[in-house]
Amino acid sequence: MSDLAPYAASEAHSRGRLHGEPPPGNRGEFQRDRDRIIHSAAFRRLEYKTQVFINHEGDHFRTRLTHSLEVAQLARTIARNLQLNVDLSEAISLAHDLGHTPFGHAGQDALNGCMQPYGGFEHNLQSLRVVDHLEDKYASFRGLNLCYETREGILKHCSVKNARKLGEIGERFIKRQQPGLEAQLANLADEIAYNNHDIDDGLRAELLSVDQMREVPLFRRHHDAALSAHGALSIKQARHETIRRIINTLVVDLTETSRANLAAAKLKHIDEVRAAPKPLMAYSEDVAEESRALKKFLFENLYRHHRVYRMTVKAQRVVRELFETLHGDVRLLPPDFYDEAKLAEDEAGRARVVADYIAGMTDRYALDEHERLFDPRRLR
Repeated sequence: MSDLAPYAASEAHSRGRLHGEPPPGNRGEFQRDRDRIIHSAAFRRLEYKTQVFINHEGDHFRTRLTHSLEVAQLARTIARNLQLNVDLSEAISLAHDLGHTPFGHAGQDALNGCMQPYGGFEHNLQSLRVVDHLEDKYASFRGLNLCYETREGILKHCSVKNARKLGEIGERFIKRQQPGLEAQLANLADEIAYNNHDIDDGLRAELLSVDQMREVPLFRRHHDAALSAHGALSIKQARHETIRRIINTLVVDLTETSRANLAAAKLKHIDEVRAAPKPLMAYSEDVAEESRALKKFLFENLYRHHRVYRMTVKAQRVVRELFETLHGDVRLLPPDFYDEAKLAEDEAGRARVVADYIAGMTDRYALDEHERLFDPRRLR
């Protein structure tokens, strides 16, 4: 890509793959990463994994799959405007949630609790584990053998303790360095996507009201603008016109502020991005404050809503009971996971295999597996 900025990630200067491969013939290295992600089993399963609402609660609510597609769309747009690597930004965005459990953050919290004696569970680390190890269909290597830069973007957060176990990919957490700009961008595109589609889903599900949302300055300002521009609108139109304006404001501000940051830093190479004292992809302070206020509102009024909380409690019970039962007797695991558990060196290794199995489940598969294990009427 000849139009890349000098500080963008480039295939010519990539740190490469864990296992050497011949170069792709008709596409770039980051395009190959994207294609491998899209064709992975873990990516397909995202269609039936919770974002906020359980998958079967309605066909129009976001799932992890539709969320990932929205993140990728935002990241591609911003990357193109900033002359960053569009293909890498897309690959990171599509892969960032591959390690998420069923039932969203409720499932992750429950599995993390179960795994505390064995090193804990964190979905970013699990996403990396998916692409490095759990996907197993290539003859020459385990995992998807993605480029370093794609893997770097997938691993958004990591403790120093865990980073020491990861080799080169964990070094930036030990050295307190930044990831590449495409990774920084995917992280912010993730935030823009989930904040705005959670408003949409929350209003449609009537867990939130427009009057409530107008307590949030960012929403109120754009809701007023939508009504002023169009006059009488249906509830659906007003919701959409408001949210599209919010997204546009966030994208434009992020693009312009980041462009100014990059110009001021006078960067000549991606290594200078990594050595910067703080991320260079950022909002202006005013918009950052409005975004924080929106996140705080959603946390208090949507994610803690009575209906969501009831789902959370039930989901966590399902995950805990699955873990306790399967870890207590690994013979209950499917044959391929049972074989992995038998090869594990210790109790922590066996627990990790159980966590891999549960984390890979869709919502409906987890509910079905729970029923198979606990309902005496289900014999298989």
